[in-house]
Amino acid sequence: MEEASENILTYMTVETEEGSRMHFLLFGTGDYYNRLKKWFPRENVLALLDNSPVMQHTFVDGIEVLPPSEGIKLDYDSIVILSFYIKEMRQQLLELGAEERRIVHFYDLHWLIYNDFVKRDIQYYACADKMILSANKEHNRILLLSHDLELGGPALALFHAAKVLKNNGYQVMVASMLDGLLRDKLLQETIPVVVDVNLQIETMVNADWIHGFDFILCNTVNYHVFLTERDENVPVLWWLHDSEFFYHGVRQEVLRLISTDHLTACSVGRVPAQAVHAFLPKLPVKELLYGVEDTVCGKDDVMHDDEAQDKIRFVTIGYIENRKGQDILIQAVRLLPEELRRKAEFYLVGQKSSMFAAKLLEQTRDMKEIIFTGTMHRQCINDVLRKAHVMICPSREDPMPTVCAEAMMHSVPCILSDAAGTAAYVKDGRNGLVFHSENVQELSEKMKWCMSHMKQLKKMGEESRKVYETYFSMGVFEKNLMEIVKKSISQS
Repeated sequence: MEEASENILTYMTVETEEGSRMHFLLFGTGDYYNRLKKWFPRENVLALLDNSPVMQHTFVDGIEVLPPSEGIKLDYDSIVILSFYIKEMRQQLLELGAEERRIVHFYDLHWLIYNDFVKRDIQYYACADKMILSANKEHNRILLLSHDLELGGPALALFHAAKVLKNNGYQVMVASMLDGLLRDKLLQETIPVVVDVNLQIETMVNADWIHGFDFILCNTVNYHVFLTERDENVPVLWWLHDSEFFYHGVRQEVLRLISTDHLTACSVGRVPAQAVHAFLPKLPVKELLYGVEDTVCGKDDVMHDDEAQDKIRFVTIGYIENRKGQDILIQAVRLLPEELRRKAEFYLVGQKSSMFAAKLLEQTRDMKEIIFTGTMHRQCINDVLRKAHVMICPSREDPMPTVCAEAMMHSVPCILSDAAGTAAYVKDGRNGLVFHSENVQELSEKMKWCMSHMKQLKKMGEESRKVYETYFSMGVFEKNLMEIVKKSISQS
């Protein structure tokens, strides 16, 4: 295993003269740049690269942003791609003349900079440090690891898992690479929290404070490097939520370093299972769907504004990007007859500052029925779902969108792309509607059907509630999670 690690390091890095520092180009100035920029000292960064003309030749954190075609002319050692769009960005760099061995992804930072990195301070909340140092070892200490504490689907799923385990008598702690709004929700549940940014580039054996837990849950593929070096006697649940898109920066040789001793891999449906099996086809993967807390409690919670009674309200919730397919929805709306468009509202809920969103905003300036709301807090999303007639998930790729389970919990039927994992639990025409991914005409016909079959639509919503109760309720989730945890701990 040590030899394999050395081979990865040799492949990825370029030798520099002894005593000289590595010089980097960082490709990307968005979310992952902000998450990871701390690991690159200012003096080591020659320039930032970005394809946006708006960003080019501006300065971010005192560093000039250049077009990739200009940046690669500099005397750099490595170009680090700070984005999940690595396939397109790597191809662009290769076509510009960059050497493949100098192009790395942020997943590779452990091998690229670990020997030179300075360990950052760790933040402990709700006496987490005392729990770590406690001599009370009763074989019921569980650590759950998240890639962030934002309110996205995987992190919320982990939050619900933490609550289930705590309610079943375990000493539970949650740790994350990055802080976020979810921290306060965990502390309200008296669950200790650790924020350790070093987890972004460390393996499990490097993170010395982790030793002493009886069971560890690692959430998402972001922890694959972390798992390459671990205490194989400690049972680990690796809970995979990620579609193929999030594996574009993963190296197969790195995944092969992960020992399967006392490791249980679980997938949130078929989409994440297919993604990991493309790299590790022999890895046993069990299904573990997340649970969504019932804020309706079985009541008919659908509510519509009096002023909008004459209109049908379609809702789409998710980050506005190519993968989520909001452009497909907009094209489908344009195919509707004008008289039907006047009778409908299409709410697009989600972060709208991306270049993709900017294009859609420009394209829909003349479409008054399309309403971009921006991001919303959880309570606001619940309010939106209570007022919705139909949830639309037009994604090109979506492992198991939480918002669809939430919609079904509210008895709101879904129109789903068959590229969304939730479609596997929907019977077309009975408890929801399914269309072939990117088939604009078919999506438009499904929307048209909804608008002319309002009574049947309400019945379909009631049937969709049964899908939630069968697959995504907290009771079902608790049963499935506890079976895996108890079995894993008993066998360790």
